Amino acid sequence: MNLITLKSLETENLKSIIDTSVRIKENPKKYADLLTGRKLYMLFEKTSTRTALSFGLGFNELGGMYFMQRWQDSNFTVGEIEDEVRYVARNVDLILARLKSHKDLENMAQASPVPVINGCCEKYHPTQALADCMTVKEIFQTYEKTIVYIGIWNNVFNSLAASFTRLGGRLIGVCPILNPATVSESEAALIVNHTENLEWYKDITPETLKSLVDEADVVYTDTWVDMEFINNPKYKSLKDDRMNQMGQYQVTSVLLKDSNAVVMHDMPIHSGYEIERNLVEKHINTILRQGENRRHVAKGIFTFLLGIEL
Repeated sequence: MNLITLKSLETENLKSIIDTSVRIKENPKKYADLLTGRKLYMLFEKTSTRTALSFGLGFNELGGMYFMQRWQDSNFTVGEIEDEVRYVARNVDLILARLKSHKDLENMAQASPVPVINGCCEKYHPTQALADCMTVKEIFQTYEKTIVYIGIWNNVFNSLAASFTRLGGRLIGVCPILNPATVSESEAALIVNHTENLEWYKDITPETLKSLVDEADVVYTDTWVDMEFINNPKYKSLKDDRMNQMGQYQVTSVLLKDSNAVVMHDMPIHSGYEIERNLVEKHINTILRQGENRRHVAKGIFTFLLGIEL
């Protein structure tokens, strides 16, 4: 069993992972030795703050040990993924990989004799979506709420569509741009047509957007440019184009004036682009709670993949 996308998990598995995460969060001392003797290998081809910290500390807090390596410092850069991962698996019980290519993750998971966790790729961010679902459940005591996601259709939105909707939540995507590495327009239409509780607005009037936000329980936004491109001068034109196209979709205090919604953002945040700085500060506790829950949901993922029952 691997965690590469959330589509492969049964709805009961999604609930179980989150319920386990909550139980451990509420009583950490009780489970401090749960992973004693277990080892986690973490491989990062892209930068990371929350995933690296959450999964490393989360494993430690359950009594396990972890080793973290950058892709460029490893022989994954020169060898075959299938060979390297089989060697790594001789030494550890779990592997977390943040790779640029979903195909590379699939190859790694197919070759590895131990479970592989997708720590974020261009198509999916499953561990983020699980933490988001957990955060909604903690705040509202139910999943049956409405998230209005305003931004690019990216890996996070893909994973929310495969999880939050199945837990009973309603997900409305205001996504005028599709990240081409994530999803094509035909794929997006197929996802919407085959997913209950999911709506997508590619074109929307300001009045309709305002009415959606007014009725939302959660307004969720994310970066408009992928992390590996945001500060890369080679992609300045892409960044400038995105900023120009998405400017009218910034989450602002004017947009939320008549809404009681909480604001969520998976970070890193680019104030003045996808969201106003004052809204970040107003909703910072919710945003940081999301980030903290990455560590707690990691523990639920560990126990699920290792077949440990509490």
